[in-house]
Amino acid sequence: MPTLEGLQEAGLEKIPDLSIAQMRFELTLPGDTAKELKIDQAEVKRQLLDKVKAGFMTEVYRDVSSELKMEMNNSVIEEMESKNKEELDKLTEAIENAEKNEGESEVREAMVKKCEYLTVIGNKEEALKMLKQTLEKTNTTGHKLDLHFHLIRLGFFFNDNKIITTNLDKAKELIEMGGDWDRRNRLKVLLWPLLHVCQKFQKKLPQNFLDTVSTFTSYELMDYMTFIKYTIISSMLALDRKDLTQKVVEGADINEVLHDLPLFKKYIYSLYNAQYADFFVALAEIEGFLKADRLLAAHTHYYIREMRIRSYAQLLESYSSLTVNYMANSFGVSEKFY
Repeated sequence: MPTLEGLQEAGLEKIPDLSIAQMRFELTLPGDTAKELKIDQAEVKRQLLDKVKAGFMTEVYRDVSSELKMEMNNSVIEEMESKNKEELDKLTEAIENAEKNEGESEVREAMVKKCEYLTVIGNKEEALKMLKQTLEKTNTTGHKLDLHFHLIRLGFFFNDNKIITTNLDKAKELIEMGGDWDRRNRLKVLLWPLLHVCQKFQKKLPQNFLDTVSTFTSYELMDYMTFIKYTIISSMLALDRKDLTQKVVEGADINEVLHDLPLFKKYIYSLYNAQYADFFVALAEIEGFLKADRLLAAHTHYYIREMRIRSYAQLLESYSSLTVNYMANSFGVSEKFY
């Protein structure tokens, strides 16, 4: 399992930086909702603009300015555009030099660097064009997979479901042709945004997550603790009690970090131990977590409804009949709630 203390997040670079997409989402929330979720939108805006300016992310700056109805600073734009042109000229020159003086591998590597830079600055259309050209120059299965993973992350960043699903399908085909262990694991984690989007994934997703808990390396997508949270959320929804017991409640890897996630520990064990009033309190807090997540927010109502149904069903399994009063007392709510 990855070491939590002093962890150096090894692996792929964060290209694009998906935390920027999360911050943009937080800034689109109504003020009352943000306050309820304890999101300081002024601080989020400051952090976002600092990141955008430090990375000379010209297109992201334009998009954010439009989203927030914020007047663009022309001097900032000019500085960004100048830096972008300088870097892109260097990258283009490197490609041309590789084409004249080096081999196919060096040409491909130079093209990948340009793909990465276009992605970093948020130039979606040019990044897509460059990624397509690079794929055409790529022969090995592993390198093709890396480019499709890059495209999937680009889709996450821009909330473009067509890019995500198209490249997930292509990546799955390539994995079957001989993807290595690390890339197979990365693909399993890349499936996480499909949680709730399509019910056919509900049973498969938790197993994908659980398979990679002890070998997680996809820090370009999220940190390890966030990954554990998604694993718990999907498992609670999809696994039956037997599997939930074996793989989550008694799962060594997940239990090793639950002390750092008191809400999620309470969420798991209150349902498992039939402490329904505590479970409803934890579920209300989980609802806040879902609402604040840009990819899960739209599915909050569905998830909370399904988890309530699961808890009711668990209680009813033990009795042939129950009064509304008994259920209300068990869940810590009023009879009118039902």
